[in-house]
Amino acid sequence: MSDPAAPPFVLVTGPEGILVERAVADVLRGAQEQDVEVIRIDPATYESGALQMHASPSLFGGAKTIVVRDLHESPDELQLDLLALLATPDPDLGLVVAHGGGMKGKKVLDTMRKAGARVIECPAIKTDRDKTDFVLKEFAGARRKITSEGVRALVEAVGKDVRELAAACSQLISDTEGTVDDAVVDTYHGGKVEATGFRVADATVAGQSGEALRLLRHAIATGVDPVPIVAVIASQLRQLIKVGAAGRGSSAQLAKSLGMAPWQIDKARRAVTHWSADGLAIAVQAVAAADYEVKGGGRDPVYAVERAILTIARARAAH
Repeated sequence: MSDPAAPPFVLVTGPEGILVERAVADVLRGAQEQDVEVIRIDPATYESGALQMHASPSLFGGAKTIVVRDLHESPDELQLDLLALLATPDPDLGLVVAHGGGMKGKKVLDTMRKAGARVIECPAIKTDRDKTDFVLKEFAGARRKITSEGVRALVEAVGKDVRELAAACSQLISDTEGTVDDAVVDTYHGGKVEATGFRVADATVAGQSGEALRLLRHAIATGVDPVPIVAVIASQLRQLIKVGAAGRGSSAQLAKSLGMAPWQIDKARRAVTHWSADGLAIAVQAVAAADYEVKGGGRDPVYAVERAILTIARARAAH
């Protein structure tokens, strides 16, 4: 399509929606530059035989590209029609199929691969390491620089949703100049719930109970729910335990095996030196109790978090 030597079939596989959308758009951009007619098939409203009708040559001739999204959710009729189309390929017909995962539609995938389809992988972006890599690629693609602290701040602030993370990268790239660091990120995204939770957690794990309580009360006053704050504290304690038990090795090596970003490894290594095994055990028990109480098991969720913060700070100080 954009490459004249590219195969007429393109298979986009994987569950990460934003990557799928970008891959399909990139393929279609090449097709449209060559004045190819693009036909989009909606699996949700598909009727048997419609694919063959769209694929048949028009009176005025010309190449076509058919796009089928969400094959993993498509009806049997569409899958059968796709197999029939693949059995007798038309040199003037391009086919772009997106499949989000699972066994449904696998026969179509296997047939396309055997036919020499170009395969574009769109794996899920789940771990903080994945999100860190995603941010770095977004900035590298725009020929912009972002510091490791800037990446950390961005992932902490908006990393819960990949689309929001992509939008945040785009905003920073378009609205700023020079190298993006954590101060720049904080200017744009410092007020997000996730960012607030990480600040409370950082202070708690560092044993700064006064600062943690101040940040917590400010967060509550601005409408932040205690549940995500407890979740972030729990996550940071788990990271300390994982990194503490992992032994030696470079940050990059451990990041890969633990599903964490290198900066998280470095951060956890610095923090865990101030903790004993007994102290971590006490901290984990305290955050587990707080988690139960903020999710309905207690009468005062805010007090439950405050108590957990004080207990965790004391556990660290006992090291």
